[in-house]
Amino acid sequence: MKILQVNQFYYPRGGADIYFLNLTRELREAGHQVAVFSMDHPKNLESPWSKYFVSRVSFNEAGLWDKLKTPGRVLYSWESKNKFSRLLDDFRPDIIHIHNIYHHISPSILDAAKDRHIPVVMHLHDYKLVCANHALFTKGAFCERCRPNKYYECLLNRCIKDSWAGSALAVAEMYLHHSWLKIYERDVDVFIAPSNFMKDTLVRFGREADKIKVIYNPFDREIASMTPQETNNRKGSYLLYFGRLSREKGLETLIKAASLTGKSVKIAGVGPEAGNLEILAKDLQAPIEFLGFKNSKELKSLISGAEAVIIPSIWGENMPLSLLEAMSLGQIVIASRIGGLPELIEDGYSGLLFEPGNQDDLAAQIRRLADLDRESISLQARQAVKSLSPSLNLEKVLAVYQELLQ
Repeated sequence: MKILQVNQFYYPRGGADIYFLNLTRELREAGHQVAVFSMDHPKNLESPWSKYFVSRVSFNEAGLWDKLKTPGRVLYSWESKNKFSRLLDDFRPDIIHIHNIYHHISPSILDAAKDRHIPVVMHLHDYKLVCANHALFTKGAFCERCRPNKYYECLLNRCIKDSWAGSALAVAEMYLHHSWLKIYERDVDVFIAPSNFMKDTLVRFGREADKIKVIYNPFDREIASMTPQETNNRKGSYLLYFGRLSREKGLETLIKAASLTGKSVKIAGVGPEAGNLEILAKDLQAPIEFLGFKNSKELKSLISGAEAVIIPSIWGENMPLSLLEAMSLGQIVIASRIGGLPELIEDGYSGLLFEPGNQDDLAAQIRRLADLDRESISLQARQAVKSLSPSLNLEKVLAVYQELLQ
């Protein structure tokens, strides 16, 4: 099969990009011909397809040229459509699988695919299909103000970096793509949601349930190859959070809970809230150690050595890799009862759950650790994600491809 994989970044920047890169590798190893389309970036991996990549635009380090290019790239990019068309004509894929394309690439490429009658699968790594800021999270809380199709709420609440201009552009984008052109609805044949919560949310916002397939994300294949001896569930003396340090991740709740329990917490990761979180930990005299960025090997050691992994999110967390990695290592996870997290964690059986944003409830769950049957929960955690291996994920994705082609 000839498959074209599309994503805005061609390097491991975040969870969506890691999934895209891993799936591309798995498909090639299974004997399929795979081309990629992405955006130029100095961190990109080498690719024979890079000559087709769209020019770089940066929203975090925007110079004058980037600012001038931004509206065209966000709304409808002719550059992206033309370069994508050249790749389609040269590679002639049987199927196209897109991941995150908005802003840096543009959904204009979907029209090029439609013109050539090539089926398109879209992986939903976030809520951009229904939410202007992609997270269903604003003003520090879970938000569905835009439902249904009331995208102007993004402007009223300045949901994009608290900016009038950025929010106005996002609102224009949503009305253009979803209310006027209906480009995703018209040009995408199947959507893949990594959780039932994601699918249910989209259906609540008016999307067609029949076009959405649920396929959970897989855990890291290096973890899948590890033996039980390499992932023994020894009880450590610290709790661990690893991931992005941003507001929706609920780390303020974790720091406050740590100050209540006196339990040592290690936080591994970087992000825009790092400075504020360090100040909060100092003010509360919470026993927090900020480790900064850690590579995959370092993280595996930290996960295995922790007493528990904490996922304190206060937004509709989908199916994060941190959850899958921790559970596949047999680690106890204490997670917010929100989004897709309860789909894998049964409280007291395969992990622990607490009320999102409630530091007292989180502190209570931390205290429960002393009385748990760790061996039993570790076993059930592994069982809960046993079917989420990379090989089985590949089978399910290929089944979606085959169904479309038939």
